[in-house]
Amino acid sequence: MTIRVLVADDQAMVRAGFAAVLAAQPGIEVVGQAADGAEAVSLAHELRPDVVVMDVRMPHLNGIEATRALQTPARGSDHVPRVLMLTTFDIDEYVYEALRAGASGFLLKDATPEELAAAVRIVAAGDALLAPSVTRRLIEDFARSAPPPRLSTTRLNDLTEREREVLTLVGRGLSNAEIAGALFIAEQTVKTHVSKILQKLGLRDRVHAVVLAYDTGLVQPGG
Repeated sequence: MTIRVLVADDQAMVRAGFAAVLAAQPGIEVVGQAADGAEAVSLAHELRPDVVVMDVRMPHLNGIEATRALQTPARGSDHVPRVLMLTTFDIDEYVYEALRAGASGFLLKDATPEELAAAVRIVAAGDALLAPSVTRRLIEDFARSAPPPRLSTTRLNDLTEREREVLTLVGRGLSNAEIAGALFIAEQTVKTHVSKILQKLGLRDRVHAVVLAYDTGLVQPGG
């Protein structure tokens, strides 16, 4: 199945370069380009891409606000694209907020064409681009320096005791295999629990499960 991609970056040459790289990849179609966040939101609603490759820093509407806006479908539609955030620095002050806004991962702007294409495919498949341990370290660093607004734990009421245990371990950065070992259950059972957690909590992917674990206080920085 062809992955439809929208590229959003305020630098014309960078935007064109990313678009050209992706358009040359099999199974990827670049359906549009946006010069700022506001245009990215408008074109995404119109063109319904599977993935928006979004620069963090853009005029009119930055990448974080644009990502947040894209979590609300256009009127008469239920389409919500996945967002791959582009950043210049690997530890960027905006990355954590971008993940909380709904981005499914981030990629450095100096990534190779192969890495960019792979990232788009990973995000389009519904997987978080970040490895569990990287996600945990990133979010913990920012949770420590700027504690997130604490969300009500009532969001967790629909989870079973086992699902809470699994979510806690996801938040601590454990992989499915590591969770299986810690709880003495099969890895496939862990996958089933994670899927149910995402469904019950209305989360897009594993990254956002980690964010929620911190935002509700289920996991504490350093815990």
